[in-house]
This record gives sequence, C-alpha cells and structure tokens, in this order.
Amino acid sequence: MNTVYFIGIGGIGMSAIARYYKHKGYRVSGYDRTPSELTHALEKEGIEVHYEDRPELVPADKEQTLVVYTPAIPSDMKELVKVQSEGYRVVKRSKILGELTAGQRTLAIAGTHGKTTTSTLLAHILETSPEGCSAFLGGISNNYGTNFLLNSNDVVVVEADEFDRSFLQLHPQIAAITAMDADHLDIYGDLEHVQQAYREFASQVSDCLVAKYGLPLDPADFKARIYTYSTTGSRADFHAENLRLSSDGHYTFDLVHPDGVLRDIHVGTLGILNVENGIAAAAVALLHGTSEEAVREAIGTFKGVKRRMEEHINEPGLTYIDDYAHHPAELAASIRTIKKIFPGRNVCAVFQPHLFTRTRDFAKEFAEALSLADEAVLLDIYPARELPIEGITSEIIYKDVTCSEKWLLHYEDLLDWVKTHETDVLVTFGAGNIDRLVKPIKEILERK
Repeated sequence: MNTVYFIGIGGIGMSAIARYYKHKGYRVSGYDRTPSELTHALEKEGIEVHYEDRPELVPADKEQTLVVYTPAIPSDMKELVKVQSEGYRVVKRSKILGELTAGQRTLAIAGTHGKTTTSTLLAHILETSPEGCSAFLGGISNNYGTNFLLNSNDVVVVEADEFDRSFLQLHPQIAAITAMDADHLDIYGDLEHVQQAYREFASQVSDCLVAKYGLPLDPADFKARIYTYSTTGSRADFHAENLRLSSDGHYTFDLVHPDGVLRDIHVGTLGILNVENGIAAAAVALLHGTSEEAVREAIGTFKGVKRRMEEHINEPGLTYIDDYAHHPAELAASIRTIKKIFPGRNVCAVFQPHLFTRTRDFAKEFAEALSLADEAVLLDIYPARELPIEGITSEIIYKDVTCSEKWLLHYEDLLDWVKTHETDVLVTFGAGNIDRLVKPIKEILERK
C-alpha cells in the first residue's frame, strides 16, 4: 500500500491522520464538502483536496489504496459507495487511529468537554521536555500551528473522541477523563449509555487513569490505578491551592500532587477552566514521568488551541474571545468563567447552534446557559451532517433566553450588527462556520 485517500479530509481528526501519512511518504489526497483554512493548509503541504463528490477522482489502484472515512459522511455519498462496492480497503478514522497507536506508549485524553485543550497542553508539555512526542489532536495548537506532531520515539498523545464510540479503538497506558455529560444522544440515546461507553474506555486503560473528581467511576471496576483531579477539591489526588487571578484573566496556582507540591504555576491561557485543564494534563505528564520543572514551564508558555477560549483582543474596555463551545455545559462554563475573570464588565455572547438534534435535545439548557450573559445573539442552526427537523430552529432557544438584551440574527447579518453595537466583552461561540467570521469581527473591533 502506497496511497491513502480520505473522504472528509477537512475534519480536524482526519486531517491529523492525513498529515501523518504524508510525513511517512504516502501519496495522500481526499475529498471534503467545503474549503476551509484547514483544507487550504493541507493543500499547501502537498495534499490534493477536491470539494465535489466525484468518484472518478478516487485513486484507481484499489490494491495499493487505503480509504479512510469519517462517520459524518452520508452513507449514500457516491465516492463512499464506490469504494465500498469495488473492493477497496475502507476503514473509519477511529480504527486507523487505533492501529497507528497500537504498540506505542499512548497517553489519551477523553471527555465530553475539555479534551482538546487538555490533550494539546499535554502534547506541549512533552514537546517542550527533553522527551518529545507524537500527537493526534482535535484542534489546532496555537504554539505549533497544527493538529499533528511527529517524533521518532514511541510516545503518542491522542485526543480520545467519544463520537460514534471512536475512543473504544484505543488502548492507552495512561488516560484522563475530563467529563461524562450527555452528548451525541443521536448515537447514545441517553446519559447512561454515554457513561457506559466511558466506563468501557476506562477499562481499556492499562496503567493509570486520571478522572475528574466526582465522575461515576468505581476504582474496583478497572485494572488501571485511578487518580482524581479537581481545581479546588482538596480530596482529589491532584488539586490547586493558592489560586491568584490577575486583571488580564490569567491565574497562578500551586499544584498539590501525590509526591508533593509544584508551586507558582502561571497559566498561559484564560480562566479557571484552563486551571482545571492544566491540572489534568499535569497529572498525566507527572504519572508518565515528566519532570515538575518541564510541567510548570509548559503550562506557562501554552498559547492554547485555536477556538478554545482564544484571546483575539484583550485590552481594558475591549475584549474579544472566540470559543468552540457547542454543548450547553461547555457554554455555561465558558460564560461563567468570562464573567468571573472580567467582573463588572458587560459580556455579550454570540452563539451559533450546531446540529438540529442537539438543539432539539438541549434547547432549554442552551437558553439557561446564554441567560448567564448580559446580552445574547443567536444565529441560525449550523446543520453539519443533518437534514432540517420540522419546528427546530434557533427560535426554540431564543424564546427562553432571559438577558436584558437579545437578538436573533441570520449568519450573514452578524458583521453589520458588530459594526453598530457598543462592545465591551464580546464572545463568539459554536462549532459550525462561525469561525469564518472571527477574523473580520476582530478587524471591525480594532477599527472601532
């Protein structure tokens, strides 16, 4: 096999694997539905990408071609039908990731939220230590400008994604679980089945499992040794003490861990959530054997992940942050964090709902989360892989939002609204195509 073809190559997880095969010398190409910054980056790296469903562009030599696809691709897509019916080796992304990490020392981060930032920070800790690592990440690291790192050693950091039960293909030596909330109910049905999948993932960890304190995991059920972490809970094995908040929203803290105290860790990213993510990443790194000094230094120099509480403007009187939050628990946590680190300031949350099913399942919770802000803007639902559902629009969230000021806008009208709105702290949220408005919003605000 010398050729790898990706159906859905622009996905964050797919593109990391495409980069891996390109680095290894394979011929790599693929399809994605829409051009994006990520697909343009892949093209600059020498990977051919096309944006129309054209079966004739699939490499012809089926004996030498591996086809990797994402479950977000519709089953009747013509290219997918072709490769499945004509004898190509066709595998899901998750299975390939399991194969690539088999036989390596795998450090995995799972969780319904927090996993992307935590895994990217863990990779940064190892990358800045003498050891280094390879990494398959679910976001673009602002330190490295990529979602993929390659090293000749056998240490690999992986974001373990619960979508479509993908993480059950992984068998890590050390793992962390950051959260086990209800999500992807179109796949799991209910919270109990989500949590059962996480327990199954935990049972596949061989050495150490780091779990957020309070998660429903019984240590007696697993072969790995269980450690807990928490921001402030002193009962957790890894926790923070002596938290200090500076006026720019960044924290400094001491990390209490089973072997002592790591003092004066300055967090390079915003808010209390990133203290929590830092503790989880530090716990995995310390259990792996990374030095305390490397952990402290890396948390301070970590610039975060693109679209994860990402600072674009942070000045007295004008702040603009962009965040990927698309689940109500993430949205509420992010807004609470922003309100806490910028006390007394007016926070306006702009939210683009992602998926009709998620909007239907969590409309009430989304409204409650947005109501934590001083002002709220709701955009149209981004459908991603779904067809519309009758009666499910952003209006079912909007009607229950209790902010003193709120707006229901079309996506294409948001930039005009930003031009005329008086801004103090503006935050854009969502997992759809709202990211394409970040640069123009920043430019408008800087001009104002």
